Amino acid sequence: MGYLTGFHAIEERIRAGGTQGPLLVAKAGPRARSLVGLAGEYRVRVDRVGTHELDRLAPGHRGIALEAGELLGAPGNVSLEEFIAGLEGRGAKDKSDDVLVLILDEITDPHNYGAILRSCDQFGVDMVVTRNRRTAKHADIIATTSAGAAAWVPAAEVANLPRAVDELKEAGFWIYGADAAGEAVYAKDLRGRAALVLGGEGTGISRLLREKCDALVAIPTRGRIDSLNVSVAAGILLYEARRQRRNNAKNRQPD
Repeated sequence: MGYLTGFHAIEERIRAGGTQGPLLVAKAGPRARSLVGLAGEYRVRVDRVGTHELDRLAPGHRGIALEAGELLGAPGNVSLEEFIAGLEGRGAKDKSDDVLVLILDEITDPHNYGAILRSCDQFGVDMVVTRNRRTAKHADIIATTSAGAAAWVPAAEVANLPRAVDELKEAGFWIYGADAAGEAVYAKDLRGRAALVLGGEGTGISRLLREKCDALVAIPTRGRIDSLNVSVAAGILLYEARRQRRNNAKNRQPD
C-alpha cells in the first residue's frame, strides 16, 4: 500500500478525483486543516490517527498522509488500446490531430520520473507509455517530485514497448528517439501524431526500441560532459514539440 505525504501531491490527487482515501491525519496544522476541508468537498474519508501509527505507515510524513496505493497516473486511466481507439474519427484538418505521446524506456529513478511527469503536465502530453516492469514505482517520491502532476498526466503501462510502438505507428504516429547521435530536434517536424522515446539513465534507448524509431533527434549542446539529465532532456524536447504545435495552430487560424 502506498501513501502520499507531500502537501501538493495530496492536494492534486484529491482534486483529480478517483481516490477514496482515507486521508490520515495526526497533526492538524494549517496546511493539514486545509486538506481535510478539501477531502470533505470531494467526499474522501478522513481518519484521525496517532503520530506513531503514521510514522509506521508513512515515514517522512508531515502530520498527514493519503492512502493512494501505487497509482502513478491520472485516475481512470485508459489502456493504450483505448487511447488509440479514442483517436478514431479525427481528421488531418482537425487541430485535435496534434497528439503527443511520450514513451519512457526503463526510467528507474523516481525523482527523474516525477520531474518528467511535471514537464508532461506543463507541455500537454496526451499520454505517457511505460513498461510495467523496470520503471520507477515509488508513488510518494514521484508524486512529490512532480509537484502533484502525477495525478493529472494520463499514463499507460504495457508489457512490450516495441509492440506498443507498432500499435502507435498503425494509428499514424511518427516515432522519434532521443539520442545524441540524432539530428537536431528543431530540424524535425514534431507536429501531428508524434511520439518521443526517452531511454533510461545511463543506458539510453534499448536496441529493439531504437530500431523501431522513424528517426533519432538530439538536443544541440556545447557542454563538456556527454549528456543532459533525462528529465532535463524531456523538458527541452517537449517544449520544442509544443512550440511547433503552437505555431502550427496559429498558421491554421483564418485571416
